[in-house]
Amino acid sequence: MTTFHHRRRAVSRALAVCLGASLLTVAAGEPASAATIPTGARSLQSVNLPGSYLRHSNYLGSVAVVGSGSSAQARSDATFTVAPGLAGGAGCVSFQAANGMWLRHRDYRVRLEANNGSATFLADATFCVRDGSASGSVRLESSNFPGRYLRHRDSELWIDPPATNAGTFAADSSFQVTAPWVAGRRSPVIKGLYGDPNIAYLNGRYYVYPTTDGYAGWSSARFKAFSSTDLVTWTDHGTILDLGPQVSWADSRAWAPTIAYRDGRYYFYFCADTSIGVATSTSPTGPFTDPLGRPLVAAGFRSGQMIDPHVFTDDDGVSYLYWGNGYAYGVRLNADMISFDAAQVRTFSLPNFREAPFTFKRNGVYYLSYSVDDTRSENYHVEYATAASPFGPWTHRGTILSKNLSLGVKGPGHHSVVRAPNSDTWHIAYHRFAIPAGDGMNREVTVDQLRFNTDGTIQPVVPTL
Repeated sequence: MTTFHHRRRAVSRALAVCLGASLLTVAAGEPASAATIPTGARSLQSVNLPGSYLRHSNYLGSVAVVGSGSSAQARSDATFTVAPGLAGGAGCVSFQAANGMWLRHRDYRVRLEANNGSATFLADATFCVRDGSASGSVRLESSNFPGRYLRHRDSELWIDPPATNAGTFAADSSFQVTAPWVAGRRSPVIKGLYGDPNIAYLNGRYYVYPTTDGYAGWSSARFKAFSSTDLVTWTDHGTILDLGPQVSWADSRAWAPTIAYRDGRYYFYFCADTSIGVATSTSPTGPFTDPLGRPLVAAGFRSGQMIDPHVFTDDDGVSYLYWGNGYAYGVRLNADMISFDAAQVRTFSLPNFREAPFTFKRNGVYYLSYSVDDTRSENYHVEYATAASPFGPWTHRGTILSKNLSLGVKGPGHHSVVRAPNSDTWHIAYHRFAIPAGDGMNREVTVDQLRFNTDGTIQPVVPTL
């Protein structure tokens, strides 16, 4: 990804710490709640106004009657994609409408707005799930105003304290989670805003390590991990590396990670403040620690940006590090996986190369695929080349992933590839602009099948929704 000017996050990170502390204080005084809302497309029906559903109208939250005879627009307005809370927090969720905007409160009024990536917006758009007044129902507590709950008041949605109309408040703030009025999409496979996914098969599961999106200038400071056995249902493993407290030399711009395994340890390569670092763990979900205390590849080491690492391990056990923005580089890693001979760094000549090199091997052929154009452009796409060795020379083969405006797919790229175990079935994970209103800093992750022709060339990927 392309950088903006460096932006420190000391203030917002301090806010997050204080907010987290206040939430823990509240939670400590309350009984544990088993209430949950599954991610994916859902509708929420009012407990005390049967037939009325949480919806948006003219960008304001409300409850209104919705039925099978309602217009398609009304049913769509009453359907939300439930995602893990944009501000984090165990048991917290956010609600995205079909137009890509999110439910958030401002001056206690609940409305629909585009995510601007600010700490305030992320907190305003995050609600923590609590038990409702009726069996199986839920209540939604504001993440940044503990003690205030989303409730309907004269059909409008507000976040209020329980003292507001105490006699009816519990029911006014309770909702039954139902099947969506409008069927949801299969993808994104990870609910929420993420980009630059690295997919790998480790310990009998698929893992995805992405950039956390929704921050201006891609200024997130934390990395998360997700895993699945079937590429459909994903488990969120939470934060596995937090730059501020765990990386001494950087605290922002946590981008484009990749994972490798050797001799019982996992090696997590990541971008931070436009340098490349490495952290290690005995588990694919961490916790990871920084063994170097400095970048593995520091900003300014070579021309272009020192970002977008990928590690490929060949059949003989030798691992290679690839990286670059503007220029493509590769080098053989030492056996310790955290060092290399700088004199042996190779520069590759790849037509149209912009960033995000990714290498894999199939039937003795090495494939080097990479992203073209700017991640903020809808024309961002993936091309590839092949060779008989991990360092080339590379033969350019063309485009394998590009936009499809008929589906609303824009800017697909920064991909990774994984082979299903004991098979010749391959999958490609990549990001695209969040549908329908995303952009280069509001992206979503999906997975599609990667297919090959009989001569070993790659067929164009067919994006699916």
